[in-house]
Amino acid sequence: MTKNRMEAFSDGVLAIIITIMVLGLSAPKDASLASLRPLIPTFLSYALSFLYLGIYWNNHHHMLQAAKYVTGGVLWANLHLLFWLSLIPFATGWMGATRFAEWPVVLYGVVLLLAAIAYFVLAKVLIAAHGADSILAKAIGGDLKGKVSVALYAAALPLAFVNTWFSCALYVIVAVTWLVPDRRIERVLPK
Repeated sequence: MTKNRMEAFSDGVLAIIITIMVLGLSAPKDASLASLRPLIPTFLSYALSFLYLGIYWNNHHHMLQAAKYVTGGVLWANLHLLFWLSLIPFATGWMGATRFAEWPVVLYGVVLLLAAIAYFVLAKVLIAAHGADSILAKAIGGDLKGKVSVALYAAALPLAFVNTWFSCALYVIVAVTWLVPDRRIERVLPK
């Protein structure tokens, strides 16, 4: 089956996730600039989550560029990824509302960890459908960046009980490493 419906569905779900997340930002009742100060943690958690959703959207798009078709297994793996991404607004809201308290920061990390694992599974299922010698398999290779990301998320979870800012720093580090353009797929696609 063609990949177009899966791409369109995924794009729609991600757009809804971002919309739900922004609706979680409540405007203050007061018109002074000082009334924005208590919203800083909420805004910071929103900004980080928006960045993560953008990274997933971008990488998902690139990965599907290298795919020729999808299978039933790919559709389920994609839904698995979308499930974990759909929990980002809840984790984001809780983390911001509690000013980065331990358990909300841990939950946020769990959601990021499980989304990363789901993305890894999606890539593996796509590669299995297309073959080990496919363009996609060549582009993804050993996926060192993905494996390091999973390790950093896992390390961030217990760190939240020491200092939540250490965990958040690891979440930011992972996001920044993915902001550096990943040209693996673009290099192997025909021009």
